[in-house]
Parts: sequence; structure tokens; C-alpha cells
Amino acid sequence: DAARRVNALLLTCGAYDAAGDFAYRIGLPVKTGVGGGIVAIVPGVGTVVVWGPELDAKGNSVLGAFALERLVQLTGWSHD
Repeated sequence: DAARRVNALLLTCGAYDAAGDFAYRIGLPVKTGVGGGIVAIVPGVGTVVVWGPELDAKGNSVLGAFALERLVQLTGWSHD
């Protein structure tokens, strides 16, 4: 139950002002940081960490978000 609550919280606000965009594009609970790192939780599977130094206007890694988006498309870990 605690894990579900944490995942819901990360899905809705783990990427700050870009949380809605991340939820739509990636569909996984994430926590982003201004150091360029992104931690994504794949429920029932594990975690994935990506990093890229270039940040977008909202302070999230540009390449990290792209990598996660491609990964979920290729693995089917999230919706289309």
C-alpha cells in the first residue's frame, strides 16, 4: 500500500511542473533532479536511472526524458 501511494505521488509531482507531460509521454512514476538525473519506477520490475546534463525550461533532463520515452515504447512498460 505504501509503494502504491509513493508511486502515485511521484507520477503526479515527481517531475515538478512537467509532471503531467511526463505522465502522458512516459507513464511511469519518476523523480527528476536539477543535476540532470531521472529515476523511473517500473512497478513489478525495478527502477531505471538516466542522466543527461542539458535541462529543459522546467529543469528536467532533455536526453533523459527522451531515453525514458523510447525505453517504455520499446519495452511496452507503459501505454502507447
